[in-house]
Amino acid sequence: MTIMVRDLPMEERPREKLLKYGSSYLSNTELLAILLRTGVKDKSVMRVAEEVLSHFEGQGLSGLAHMSPQELAKIKGVGPTKAVTILAAVELGRRLAVRAAESISTVGGPEDAAHYAMPRFRFEQQEHFALMTLDTKNHITGFFDLTVGTLTASLVHPREVYRKAIQQSAAGIIVFHNHPSGDPSPSREDIAVTERLAKSGKILGIDFLDHIILAHDTFVSLKEEGIVP
Repeated sequence: MTIMVRDLPMEERPREKLLKYGSSYLSNTELLAILLRTGVKDKSVMRVAEEVLSHFEGQGLSGLAHMSPQELAKIKGVGPTKAVTILAAVELGRRLAVRAAESISTVGGPEDAAHYAMPRFRFEQQEHFALMTLDTKNHITGFFDLTVGTLTASLVHPREVYRKAIQQSAAGIIVFHNHPSGDPSPSREDIAVTERLAKSGKILGIDFLDHIILAHDTFVSLKEEGIVP
């Protein structure tokens, strides 16, 4: 026998729990069930929510961000309207995280820089290369997503990086790229690009402060690894 949400005591229903205790009290399944609103015949909305999350083979919520509306709608019990609702909620969450990160205005170390950049690339499935420009007091003056694609010396040319830095009158720069695999360990190519950019910065008189590799909720600072002089 399938237990539907309407069969649960009032205090156990997701909407009522949220109203009484707040959204942070609910599980991922319960929050998703609220967005789905209804289940299907012989399957409660909670069961549909569980199946949506299990569909991503351990990725959980981050898997939702990688789905197109058409792919998500194919899951039984979702459909086009619910798919659009879910993906709109995911995008709102991403934008809130980016806005919160923008409260960091000064970089005191790799952690500040990584936390500023991480929400922008956490769910990306391609590698992005980005540039942060700073003034003489390490205040952030700009952040630019420069290229998309596997990091290579041909893709990331010092000319393009430092052109933007000069336009911003930057005293120093930090560069970033993400590893969609989830492993932030630097490759040989990552190290080669870093060394090339550091040498170019020295010639131009712009401090090359760090190259940070982002991977979901973790990062590696090549400065801390001793690769950036």
